[in-house]
Amino acid sequence: MSDVPPDRLSNDPSSQFYDEDVLRRGIGIRFKGVEKTNVEEYCVSEGWVRVAVGKTTDRRGKPLTMKAVGPVEPYFRDIAPE
Repeated sequence: MSDVPPDRLSNDPSSQFYDEDVLRRGIGIRFKGVEKTNVEEYCVSEGWVRVAVGKTTDRRGKPLTMKAVGPVEPYFRDIAPE
């Protein structure tokens, strides 16, 4: 497996960008220089993240999300960040 995280990744198993092996390895997200733990999906090339908004859910039980735009820096947690 590569030491570079994918360009786009999602926590939702129904998404085409879901990758269980990468998620099991552990991904950390730095958004605008701040560590984020509530990221549901990210895209590095387009520069956005989808973050969960509180504990609210939609009628299907999925978390409500908000799209935020800015620099995204994903990294693997098992590799020490620089």
